Amino acid sequence: MSVDCVFCQIIGGKIPTKIIYKDNLISVFEDIDPIAPIHYLLVPNRHIPSLNEIDAEDAGLLSHLVLVAKDFAVHTGISATGYRLMINTGKDGSQTVDHLHMHLIGGRKLLGRIVS
Repeated sequence: MSVDCVFCQIIGGKIPTKIIYKDNLISVFEDIDPIAPIHYLLVPNRHIPSLNEIDAEDAGLLSHLVLVAKDFAVHTGISATGYRLMINTGKDGSQTVDHLHMHLIGGRKLLGRIVS
């Protein structure tokens, strides 16, 4: 855990947020600035600054993120029409919190262009 990281503070219960799923590897909560009706953040409980800091030992964690995201897509009903999974990395990749996280976005037609 990093004391300066907002996601570490959420996971540690220091910032009140409704965590909708938590296990020993990840936590899931709603994005505070959603771009679609369904916009969840899937966040490793262990502080990892970005995708650039993972290695082969993190393969299980990454596959777990994807599988939980798929389960949420099914549970929320967006799997039939489609959804987007997104990991932003670094400043030019629009990563705004220096803690690896995956966005699950859906519930409406998403534009094909994701850059501004």
